[in-house]
Amino acid sequence: MIEVKHLIKVFEGRGQVVRAVDDISTQVAKGEVVVIIGPSGSGKSTFLRCLNGLEEFNDGQVVIDGIDLAESKTNLNAVRREVGMVFQHFNLFPHKTVLENVTLAQRVVRKRKPAEAAERAMKLLTKVGIAEKANEYPSRLSGGQQQRVAIARALAMDPKVMLFDEPTSALDPEMVGEVLDVMKQLAREGMTMAVVTHEMGFAREVANRVLFMDFGRILEDAPPAQFFTAPREPRAQTFLKQVL
Repeated sequence: MIEVKHLIKVFEGRGQVVRAVDDISTQVAKGEVVVIIGPSGSGKSTFLRCLNGLEEFNDGQVVIDGIDLAESKTNLNAVRREVGMVFQHFNLFPHKTVLENVTLAQRVVRKRKPAEAAERAMKLLTKVGIAEKANEYPSRLSGGQQQRVAIARALAMDPKVMLFDEPTSALDPEMVGEVLDVMKQLAREGMTMAVVTHEMGFAREVANRVLFMDFGRILEDAPPAQFFTAPREPRAQTFLKQVL
């Protein structure tokens, strides 16, 4: 589903050159949940943003469901239609209701009729446990509720892959669980997912594989049972001692 080969992303500024993503090669199979962890500044979010073309990379190859992002003929907007993304901040339209937030892209991008888009939106709002808020504005919702709306909005496009970039890090601790529960449900249903997170419990419970990143590289790629009990890399061992 996702194939990455020798991916490089360089940032330049103030006389410095930083390899945020440094020669990464990996893959995510259909239905697989891959959780990406590592210290701040390790390149996790930049790597994730390269996977749907939000971040233009300098070298290498990203192939999503057979489509090569580096090909000049590739329509990135067409790729993004198949790749849902949920960010740390919810990015809901404040002047639109919850229902309107979930129907807008369906109508504009997927060209669905209003009634069809609304029906799909309500099914997804029910799925994430927030249907009763359909006519509310985002400002009336808690952070956890807004993030669940953001997940419903991404799912409304019927993506083949879901990318999550630290979806709980901006939430109050008591609201984290409600978002993770939705993500766990998606994993059980077979959604292909790549997740950047600091939630180690989620990684243990849901991931098929854990990628540990630092200095723009994948230093370890292992099943969670192996990674959390006997990581090979000294850097991963140090990281886990600090966060567990």
